[in-house]
Amino acid sequence: MDRRAFLELAAHPQMETALPMFEPPLPSSGLNAYTGPWTESEVAHLLKRTMFGAKKADIAYFKDKTMQQAVDELLNVNTVAPAPPLKEYTTSTTATTPDGNIALGATWVNDPNNDGTVASQRRGSFKKWWMGLMINQERSILEKMTLFWHNHYSTETNDIGNAQYVYKHHALLRANALGNFKSLTRAITVDPAMLVYLNGQINTATAPDENYGREIQELFCCGKGKDSLYTEADVKAAAQVLTGWRNNSTTIASYFDVTRHNKTNKQFSAFYNNTVITGQSGANAGDLELDAMLDMIFATQEVAKYFCRRLYRWFVYYDIDDTIEANVITPMANLFRQSKYEVKPVISALLKSEHFFDTLSRGAQIKSPVDLVVGLCREFEIQFQPDTDYATNYGFYNYLVSWVSNMQQNIGDPPDVSGWKAYYQMPQFYEIWVNSDTLPKRNQFSDTMIVSGYTFNAKKIQIDGVAVAQSTSSPGDPNKLIDELCKKMLRIDISLASKNQLKTDILLGGQSTDIYWTDAWTLFISTPTNTSNATTVKNRLRDLIKYLMNLPEYQLA
Repeated sequence: MDRRAFLELAAHPQMETALPMFEPPLPSSGLNAYTGPWTESEVAHLLKRTMFGAKKADIAYFKDKTMQQAVDELLNVNTVAPAPPLKEYTTSTTATTPDGNIALGATWVNDPNNDGTVASQRRGSFKKWWMGLMINQERSILEKMTLFWHNHYSTETNDIGNAQYVYKHHALLRANALGNFKSLTRAITVDPAMLVYLNGQINTATAPDENYGREIQELFCCGKGKDSLYTEADVKAAAQVLTGWRNNSTTIASYFDVTRHNKTNKQFSAFYNNTVITGQSGANAGDLELDAMLDMIFATQEVAKYFCRRLYRWFVYYDIDDTIEANVITPMANLFRQSKYEVKPVISALLKSEHFFDTLSRGAQIKSPVDLVVGLCREFEIQFQPDTDYATNYGFYNYLVSWVSNMQQNIGDPPDVSGWKAYYQMPQFYEIWVNSDTLPKRNQFSDTMIVSGYTFNAKKIQIDGVAVAQSTSSPGDPNKLIDELCKKMLRIDISLASKNQLKTDILLGGQSTDIYWTDAWTLFISTPTNTSNATTVKNRLRDLIKYLMNLPEYQLA
């Protein structure tokens, strides 16, 4: 099924047998700079792909810039690390080694504690904190790229266990979000969390473990494409190169133990030009052999192509045909090699390209659960508490973490080392996000946020339908109100007939002339104490927004 057919099925189930089952054409444009119109539509497309949601204020801000300026600013990420996660949980009385030494509201990230119960509470704290960063993101690509790297170098907090390792791993991804791919791969290789997750810390000369040696080639660097011809012998040789790395849970750092290292020469296949990595025996043997192996891997042509396909599927669309491979992927890969694997120039070229802004590239992605949940909160300007009320906010963030997890995107805990299937599983890709289990949950979440909201510590997060209407240019005009809400919420517009039906059924309460809504709105503004009329207006706005969020088109980005 193509990228939009399932949406049509959801909207018009009675038409299932009549649906044309064909794949719409893909963009044939390339990486030449986009020179077309720069309207709210183009700005919204850029922001929805590089941020989580497109707030009205952000669209207005970037619309006053050129396309080039807008992309440059989005890629100018804040290099100052955000404040770390806080202890908002009550120290467990079941913990063998409780962390009562850490005060509520203080951070736990520098406090080594190997107690399993405490670690579990801290991992929960980490996820809430991360959700808060996405909700309160700055005008940059940083949050979208941090999640990209989490999916690329996939790890699971439950398997890692140690919450300090989890936080340190995340901080590494965040700090290098637009840095050098090769340098980040090196840091990830000896990162404490990854050493736990893929058994690197138990990889010894006498008992080599092949997990990371395989994944650095299959998932992180070379991929599994037809031109990625590394061998099982290469996996074994890579495992031998990586023997000897261990973790210190007190210092929250990794170190190299030469006594556990395989000191023999390591032979690689013709895919790597039959390279032999000379065995080392000194204290820096681990660094020397690791650097040699990374030089060897990154000398292949396939690394750049594989990584650029990953970027393309994250920011544009999953289907890569021969034309896109030639017009987009190959020039991206060439630029990537020329820039010595700096990520920023490649993303910049993609986001500024005529291909990215091609009309066929718009509205083609199905929102991930994080896109849906975080984007909804941001675009509807849902009000959270001041930072000083961290306990309430963490309660709200936990609620949102639970929702994205129920929709099958548990941040911090992807399904496995390959990450979320929506970014690699052929032929469904993004369509995996929507199924008989997750679609009702998506609708339930959006229904809850507009109908009743969520209350924690006697505070509430909820969509304010009146505020949403007042953000439009003429809320008393039912036609303009619906037009602007559709423009705000939907990447693919609905028909005029559908809008007219919505107007009649919801805003006009079944009446035939626009004055019924206009009068109700005018009275609401002039006399908000008229309880009966106020209830009518609020309920109709609620029902309109709820209906639009239940449309299949709302699931597109």
